[in-house]
Amino acid sequence: MPKLAVLDIGTNSIHMVLAEVQPDYTYKILDRFKDMTRLGDGVFTSRRLSDQAMMRGLEVIRNLVTLARNKGYERIEGVATSAVREARNGGEFLDHVAQQTGLTVRVITGGEEARLIFLGVQNSVALPEPPTLVIDIGGGSVEVIVGNRETIYHARSLKLGAIRLKDLYLTKTPPSKAMLHELEDAVTGQLKQALRSYKTKRVEQIIATSGMAGNLAEVIYLQRTGRPLQQLNLTKISAKEIAAVEKRLAEATLKTRLAMPGLDPKRVDTLLPATMVFRILLDVLRKQELTICDKAIREGIIYDFIQRHHEGIQAERDIPDVRKRNILALARRCHVSETHALHVAGLALRLFDQTTSLHGFGQREREWLEFAAILHDIGYLINSRQHHKHAYYLIKNSDLSGFTAEEIDLVANVARYHRRSVPTRKHSEFTALPQGNQRIINVLSALLRIADGLDRSQFSVVRNVDVKLGKSVVITVQVSGDAELEIWAARGRSDLFEKVFKRPIQFVLTSQDDETT
Repeated sequence: MPKLAVLDIGTNSIHMVLAEVQPDYTYKILDRFKDMTRLGDGVFTSRRLSDQAMMRGLEVIRNLVTLARNKGYERIEGVATSAVREARNGGEFLDHVAQQTGLTVRVITGGEEARLIFLGVQNSVALPEPPTLVIDIGGGSVEVIVGNRETIYHARSLKLGAIRLKDLYLTKTPPSKAMLHELEDAVTGQLKQALRSYKTKRVEQIIATSGMAGNLAEVIYLQRTGRPLQQLNLTKISAKEIAAVEKRLAEATLKTRLAMPGLDPKRVDTLLPATMVFRILLDVLRKQELTICDKAIREGIIYDFIQRHHEGIQAERDIPDVRKRNILALARRCHVSETHALHVAGLALRLFDQTTSLHGFGQREREWLEFAAILHDIGYLINSRQHHKHAYYLIKNSDLSGFTAEEIDLVANVARYHRRSVPTRKHSEFTALPQGNQRIINVLSALLRIADGLDRSQFSVVRNVDVKLGKSVVITVQVSGDAELEIWAARGRSDLFEKVFKRPIQFVLTSQDDETT
């Protein structure tokens, strides 16, 4: 089953989840990793990622990417959010990531971040028909999304992330009353403006996602029950409880905060601004309760991947062999006639299997023949004239995962010689190859030329072939209709076979009811 690693490079934390997509297009999380790297510390005042933060981030990303690859995860979807998005040296940081890991990370917009967060919630919580408001407080931004189980009505990304607010407004601990008033005014103003264009009275519930909300719920639950929170998802916390935690954090010294049961020490300076945002949102919407969801952007990325790669995931399920799957994917991208390509491949393989005593090749050469047969007509994408040559260049320059450069060269050459001229010393690309590879191309091309001729009309008239070897090679062709065109084409393509094996070919027709014609 398809495996996907999601790397989320956030302002506060770097997360990775390892997922496996199931046959029914759901997914299973196999492992999670998190490091509160604080990549965005200071970035919203200096507009730059600090050297220390970049070093921390690069080390964490290197370790996580290595871990994923060691566990067999070839697909890694990496995204970066507000800290990298807003830093003047964010591009430089991502260049370092690419150089050190080979991973290209997408920097997503605030709007895309909101869409992915809601997608994660939408597929994890039974949302009602009336609108739900989802809020996600990260380190740099706050995403506010209003939607229901079917659609998003309203989405905004606000510059109200917890690290940003801490850097801009809370410059000492505990903060002064003036700092708190200034912060409250800024948060209230942005939230009211963001929600003004939407009729918020219609909102039935508020759902909060991600680490800030989760840690706040843990603190409140411990205060409420004296016991640790057993299940974060769908836990409810009240506006009164949130306001009480906010007051305690605002009045506490750093030491007192660290002693608060349930508070994550790495959020000692950011939980206060996050809690204030939650409390003000509930005040603005006149709601009394917040529901916690433990799914957000990373799960949204997985669902988005499943939606975008539905056909590819089905292909992985139907065709476990990655090499054949990639060959078929290239054929489909080039809009070949799949029926013709697969029929020619089947005929070529039957010819290969029945002439083994002549050529002496094994399974790997058989695979190369099959792959070349599937791709032999992709050159039509460029032009029908010289399409055999176009096929060669398309195969040579395609990113075929799972193949060595030598294998790609062999498959490209076999496809190139499926029609027209046979390999000669005038062809520099061919003569530059080792002698052993030249023989492989000669033999496999000879078989492919005949197989392609036997489906000249592309109606699969030739159903099967039976080969008898002697001083001449007799190919009995079983047909389901008139096949004169196919026999004419196959005879015209027999030149390379007769040259390679130094014996003539005879074609004998037989119908499906075994009546010789």
